[in-house]
Amino acid sequence: MISRRRTRFSAVALELALLRRFALCMVALLAFRLASQAASHGKAEHVVVMVWDGMRPDFITPQYCPNLYTLATNGVFFKNHHPAYVSSTEVNGTAIATGAFPDHNGIGANTDYRPMLGWSGPNATEGVEAVRKWDLITGGKYLLVPTIAEILQAAGHPTITAGTKAVVFLHDRSNKRSTAASSNSVLLYKGQTIPRGLLPSLVKANEDKAFPEFKYPNKDADFWTTRSVRSLWNKSVPKYTLVWMSEPDYSQHEHSPGSENALAGIENNDKNLGDLLKALDEKKIRDKTDVFVVSDHGFSTVAKGPDVSDFLKKVHLKAGKKLDDPESGDVMVVPLGGSVALYVIDDDESVMAKIAQAFQTSDFAGPIFSRIPLPGTFPLSDVRIAITNIAPDLVLSMRWTEERNQYGVPGMLYSEGGTKNKGHHASLSRFDMHNTLVASGPDFKKGLVNSMPSGNTDLAPTILHILGVPQASGFPMDGRVLKEALVDGEQTATEPKTETREARRELGIFRWRQYLKYTDYDGVRYFDEGNAGTELR
Repeated sequence: MISRRRTRFSAVALELALLRRFALCMVALLAFRLASQAASHGKAEHVVVMVWDGMRPDFITPQYCPNLYTLATNGVFFKNHHPAYVSSTEVNGTAIATGAFPDHNGIGANTDYRPMLGWSGPNATEGVEAVRKWDLITGGKYLLVPTIAEILQAAGHPTITAGTKAVVFLHDRSNKRSTAASSNSVLLYKGQTIPRGLLPSLVKANEDKAFPEFKYPNKDADFWTTRSVRSLWNKSVPKYTLVWMSEPDYSQHEHSPGSENALAGIENNDKNLGDLLKALDEKKIRDKTDVFVVSDHGFSTVAKGPDVSDFLKKVHLKAGKKLDDPESGDVMVVPLGGSVALYVIDDDESVMAKIAQAFQTSDFAGPIFSRIPLPGTFPLSDVRIAITNIAPDLVLSMRWTEERNQYGVPGMLYSEGGTKNKGHHASLSRFDMHNTLVASGPDFKKGLVNSMPSGNTDLAPTILHILGVPQASGFPMDGRVLKEALVDGEQTATEPKTETREARRELGIFRWRQYLKYTDYDGVRYFDEGNAGTELR
């Protein structure tokens, strides 16, 4: 009996010892994981992203934007920054919000053709009516991946997303705020709010003035948005705030880059940046805040404005920007500025081939991207715009040159329906595909000019890394963490690799050649430029 008891007690003692050892191992493992997670977190408690719509990096000077210039010289200036193609606002607003390219996030243009939303013509991709209808049709799949605001709210962190332009609606569009974090989050877009009841307090914060009418430069509306954010910060500054300015984009469209109004828009943005930095100082959290200033795309000046619909009619195709009850073989032309999307009704491949051949003998066509293989073209997938179900049949990027405009600013562009000497973008011009990124704060190196390629898709993964919030399960982002710019980060061992692809075709007495130049770095492909031309054989 004694022996049995001793055996039983010994077994219990052994079991307890093993349990203690297991518990100690689990504690050690948990501590290791927490330490590892803590090590991957940044130092900042807050992140503020300010978007200067259409800001070219060559305008970051102390003359026009001393606050931004100071951030760039004392923080990190990303010398080789890229938008996603198409280099337009809604495409890159979504790329910034999701860290994904159009083929993954679902937004490939500012305007697209979705017959279920409108049979006779295209829809604005940021339009509330179109967004709500498509979400209803698809069960909430207007965007195919979650945004950074949605990811942070799911992790329990309220956010503020504010913009003078409606593009920010895509960042936090849900009007069903079912969690504490989402119900305490704010969306301000073009003078409207979610939740709607918040708007009167923002009007009051703006000296009882309603959201202003747009003008050139659009200083009053951008100031209204900035003041609203400062008012929202009076309660508390969340982990993540995004503020989207309409300038210099608005004035550059109307008057071109380098114009007096465009420069005034830049100066006003810089004052608004100063106001936001001052608010962070007053809250005594400037040293705990990482600040990003980014633009959605670059900018060019219109050299000529061809009408693609009229051009296609001359080769005996029924084409238009609106079509009354379109029939098989008709061509829906969707102008995007420096690019054009074309949808052939019922996917008639002979019509697609005819369109491509016509472009290849024109004086305005740049690179052509096609849903089906066609001679002298690239596939849509080469620039990450092969979006399931809603991809156009053809996308044309317009031709461009390095010539200077009347203000001495380089970059001239053919733009669909554009007016000579006004401004536009959305092409593969190197001036459209080179945009602004500056970062400053406790997580970023000081005085660094980063020559490594970067892109708008890199912001979301970098911000989540800083805030210690994982990416959404099942939705890996296309962008990378900008570790070479971080205080504790290092440049990856591999060097950037730049390549140029070409496609050629001989057409009678003509030879067509188009190219696409891109750089691969740290698992991400950045599109540098693309152009095309026709010459005599």
